[in-house]
Amino acid sequence: MSVATEDSLPVYLQIAAELRREIAEGKVKPGVRMPPARDLAAVMGVNQNTMFRALRVLRDEGLLEFRRGRGISVTGEASGLSELVARCRELVRYSSRQGYRKDELIRIIEGLR
Repeated sequence: MSVATEDSLPVYLQIAAELRREIAEGKVKPGVRMPPARDLAAVMGVNQNTMFRALRVLRDEGLLEFRRGRGISVTGEASGLSELVARCRELVRYSSRQGYRKDELIRIIEGLR
């Protein structure tokens, strides 16, 4: 996982997105206990409070559960990847109806960075 300091998205949301992606891709499965937040913060090179804020976002989404004395565990499965693929298909269909080829759409997307 990495954080892009030049990104306009706040660091805690970048971390939450990265963890959400790992859950969606099945790299971290429901029932798995997460490392302590301080360890995750050290690995990411961020403040502990930033890491806790990211983890609370995922808790509020129902993906993580905080239990005193038992740590943080994954409780849900993110549907991010399947939803992303569905939205990409919609975008490809829409752009096609507007007269754009896939290679043109890719150039447009690459230009957004």
